Amino acid sequence: QVQLVESGGGLVQPGGSLSLSCAASRRLFTFNVVGWYRQAPGKERELVATSTSSGSTNYADSVKGRFTISKDHAKNTVYLQMNSLKPEDAAVYYCNAQSYSANYWGQGTQVTVSS
Repeated sequence: QVQLVESGGGLVQPGGSLSLSCAASRRLFTFNVVGWYRQAPGKERELVATSTSSGSTNYADSVKGRFTISKDHAKNTVYLQMNSLKPEDAAVYYCNAQSYSANYWGQGTQVTVSS
């Protein structure tokens, strides 16, 4: 069973930065896609950023130019660097990893953006 463990969430003021980490219990190259999703209260879970095994990245329009997804294969860890945070970025952020046969989720980490 694959485990994804997120960390790095917290409270930040508008305009601030946070870096999220997702440590996988399996080598990242075994997944077709890894990424980050978020879910705000009363809203559906939405894609934030993804990175494929070939290195292609995809971002939600709302975070383009502010968020960056990256991977450290040596540490089996996926990162999400979030800059210029806005109140509307507040949500529970989930790490996701997809292989041909399964879809895995982390437990989520809370990001709060408030002054």
